[in-house]
Amino acid sequence: MSTFTNPDNAGLRDLFNRTRTIALVGASPKPERPSNRVMAFLLDRGFHVIPVNPGQAGGKIHDQKVYAQLADIPEPVDMVDIFRNSEDAGGVVDEAIAVNAKAVWMQLNVIDEDAAKRAQDAGLTVVMNRCPAIEIPQLFVADWRKTA
Repeated sequence: MSTFTNPDNAGLRDLFNRTRTIALVGASPKPERPSNRVMAFLLDRGFHVIPVNPGQAGGKIHDQKVYAQLADIPEPVDMVDIFRNSEDAGGVVDEAIAVNAKAVWMQLNVIDEDAAKRAQDAGLTVVMNRCPAIEIPQLFVADWRKTA
């Protein structure tokens, strides 16, 4: 039995306020894919979003260079947003810990209690089975950080 608990609203606000760079693992160049829409949403809110997708590495998604894996990103990452299935989430969480990310965010229906505990034990903030594109409008005014 896991002791994992998602941050409350104050914790989520704090996470968003201290996050500048997000690595989006599972980013898709296809506009109809949720990862593509969430990436566009986050970019529009002023975050620096780095797409991670081994099949698209070296290309661009939303004019951002795509990397094959977290370890290839040449700058610090605040949050790793995971758009992979639950079975793959643990490996991504381990990569996030290895690159010293400050937080991991597992998207809707991405659930890995053991990985969440490993991340928490390593000092990362963990959000699971939620979406930042849903949370931000509920937590902040509609134009939050658009001009930041």
